[in-house]
Amino acid sequence: MNIDKVEGANFTVIGLEGDVDLSCSPDARRSILDVLQMKKNLLIDLAKVSYIDSSGVASLVEGYQTAKKQSLKFGLVGVSDAVMSVLKLARLDKVFPIYDSVAEFEKEDA
Repeated sequence: MNIDKVEGANFTVIGLEGDVDLSCSPDARRSILDVLQMKKNLLIDLAKVSYIDSSGVASLVEGYQTAKKQSLKFGLVGVSDAVMSVLKLARLDKVFPIYDSVAEFEKEDA
């Protein structure tokens, strides 16, 4: 798995790529929580994720809960078909804010 971070004006985009599984989900979790610790709104780009397991989903859930507690904005963008099927199975597609684009997230944030 690769992790990219892009800093926006008042938010950060974390792009995950490859398989998000037990071997690398701690890295994803750390990246997510590090951004939230800096009190920045967060958008997770999942367009290049080919597989996600329960540990990867748990990292997303923890990030979402942490953001809510801190009154920060959290969302997912570019959710790949593989990830969406897992989110739908867990009914998390109704929980996470899911955006079609970074621009949509930005516009809502304004």
